[in-house]
Amino acid sequence: MDVSAKNQIQIFLTNPVFLSAVFSWLSAQFIKTIIKLISGKVTSMGELFSLLLWKTGGMPSSHSALVCSLCSSIGFRCGINSDLFILACCFALVTVRDAVGVRRSSGIQAKEINKIGNAMQDHSLMSFNPIKEVQGHKPIEVFVGCLLGISIGTAFAIL
Repeated sequence: MDVSAKNQIQIFLTNPVFLSAVFSWLSAQFIKTIIKLISGKVTSMGELFSLLLWKTGGMPSSHSALVCSLCSSIGFRCGINSDLFILACCFALVTVRDAVGVRRSSGIQAKEINKIGNAMQDHSLMSFNPIKEVQGHKPIEVFVGCLLGISIGTAFAIL
């Protein structure tokens, strides 16, 4: 790898927008894990690592934190009239809407389908393989994720 490629990677990895997004996501996952630990909902080390790294759903929304962090840090660095900020806002709106709407609805539906399927299997009416229950977010979880992301994005942009 030549010097300029190494320099480009270093610039990317130290970019405040990138750092704010990663830090927001990791912070939300960490907070989510602490909440689950305190409430006694973590039953194994595997579940603990899953929560820390990629488990979806719960308080706060890491997706919302990430996109709101991107949006706020880009807004501070590039200006709210920039095309990049408008793109980030649209991306954030779609992500937040999906977290609280589509994913939540599909998760609730999957849970009910699994109940019906298991009941039918228990009565020997059919064999049933449960479907994956994608966990969406309650509005408060998305709201807190957005606040976390905006706070972190702003801090990385102005510090």
